Amino acid sequence: MSDFEPFYDVSRSYEDNYEQGPFGAFAEALKDGNGADAAGTTSEGALATFLGQPVNLPFGIPAGPLLNSRFTTAAFRMGFDLATYKTVRSRAWGCNPFPNVLAVHPKSADGSLTPGSAELDEGVLADTNYETPISISNSFGVPSQSPDVWQPDMRAAIEAAGPGQVLVPSFQGSRVEGMSEEEYIADHATTARLVKETGAKLMVMNTSCPNEGHNRLLCHNPLLVGRITEAVKQEIGDIPLMVKLAYIPSDGDLELMVRSTVGHGTVQGFSTINTISAKLVDANGNQALPGAGRDRSGVCGNAIRGAGLDMVARLAAIREKLGLDFKINGVGGVVSPADYQAYRNAGADSVMSATGAMWDAELAHKIKASR
Repeated sequence: MSDFEPFYDVSRSYEDNYEQGPFGAFAEALKDGNGADAAGTTSEGALATFLGQPVNLPFGIPAGPLLNSRFTTAAFRMGFDLATYKTVRSRAWGCNPFPNVLAVHPKSADGSLTPGSAELDEGVLADTNYETPISISNSFGVPSQSPDVWQPDMRAAIEAAGPGQVLVPSFQGSRVEGMSEEEYIADHATTARLVKETGAKLMVMNTSCPNEGHNRLLCHNPLLVGRITEAVKQEIGDIPLMVKLAYIPSDGDLELMVRSTVGHGTVQGFSTINTISAKLVDANGNQALPGAGRDRSGVCGNAIRGAGLDMVARLAAIREKLGLDFKINGVGGVVSPADYQAYRNAGADSVMSATGAMWDAELAHKIKASR
């Protein structure tokens, strides 16, 4: 892998990537000065949409590696018709210390991780030996610039989308010490309003990262998510809202999430999954990522494809069971055209790839060529 340069350089800090990136083929795409990717017109025809917006192909990059408008514009030029602007907050928020990304090596023959397995708590090897199919740690802490920085940049990102391409803003609320639940809910609504002010045509609310306690995420509390989406919808009106979910093992909890959001008319879709949390260790069994509270990290890439497909299929079954109309965006371990099709077959209306796209800037072109 030494001769390949991902568009997010894992050997540099988050701050350096933000200021100097993107790298590799994405950097070359920006130098070309070309408009939107011409190959974007070869896809599923005029009827393909994403939350009501026409797209050439319902495939792109989820929240994470596209740090600002330079990254999203490069993604558009490389044929990714859905480019998600990294999750923003109502205030500036720092990043976890470097390093943030390590290669992760599950024990299974196919390199997969199983939700709820003992391996996740016993420890998974993580190092700097990056091999395909790639799995990596995702230990950033959801950093954000302040709104006075990200709002104008998000406007520029929206304007850079070509025909059949859509900028997808991602946002979340910020829980700070001493904040009440009502204040936490209000912060989500405030951030959604700030996103709306950029001219966003749709948005995704991240409930799969905010830490609500040890191994507990916001999406594990469907009733609270329901209350938050009601407050958000009051701010954004008719703008479509999608909710990003982590893996939810219980069908009952997943159905409650759907009933608490889509059932109340506040949410138009779900994006899933984000990562699978695992204890990461080095070759000697010691904590792989430095610093207090970083013994665990979200793992993304090839290792989580099975879990992502499972969540999409279960959501699709709940959609049919309840007779509700909502979209499903499949995410997790998409590294090939076959993976894209597997998600579509499982019930996904759209598909995104973060780690796979980082290590293969031509992934969108390959998927379009395979159709």
